[in-house]
Formats: sequence, structure tokens, C-alpha cells
Amino acid sequence: MSLLFFDFGSGEILLIIIAVFLIFGPSKIPEMARGLGKFINEIKRASEDIKTEINREADRQERDKKLAEYKSQVEKDLEVSTEENTEDIK
Repeated sequence: MSLLFFDFGSGEILLIIIAVFLIFGPSKIPEMARGLGKFINEIKRASEDIKTEINREADRQERDKKLAEYKSQVEKDLEVSTEENTEDIK
């Protein structure tokens, strides 16, 4: 899978690495990589939390729907049972 703006060849990647070394120097690169790693992990964690919340809400709505259907069915069964008992008494 290739995104249009991330379609880099090996030459472009090598040029970017050389530019990073020249601009920031070798002492800053590990610190920057750690910061980037923390940022990426934070983004992953946030997206995972969002997915979990969406799934939890979808499950809750499904449970509520099933509960409403069950209540409706129980009420219908009670009405039929009450009608049968009333007819038996007559």
C-alpha cells in the first residue's frame, strides 16, 4: 500500500537521512527518534481507545435493542396469557 505523498524511492530516503544528519547532527538524532517513537505510540494508543469506545457503544446499542425486543415479546405473551385465562373463566 503506497500513499501518494509517501511514495519515496531509496535515493530520496538517503537524501533525507543525509539532510537530517547535516541539520541536527548525530547527537540530536537519537533524542528526536525517541520523541517520534513516543508520539507514534501515543497516536496508536489514542486510536485504539477510540476504536474501543466505538465498539463499546455499538455493543450497548445492540444490547438495548435486544432488550426492547425481549420486553415487547414478554408483554405480548402476557397479553395472550391473560386473554386465555379470561376466556377460561367465562
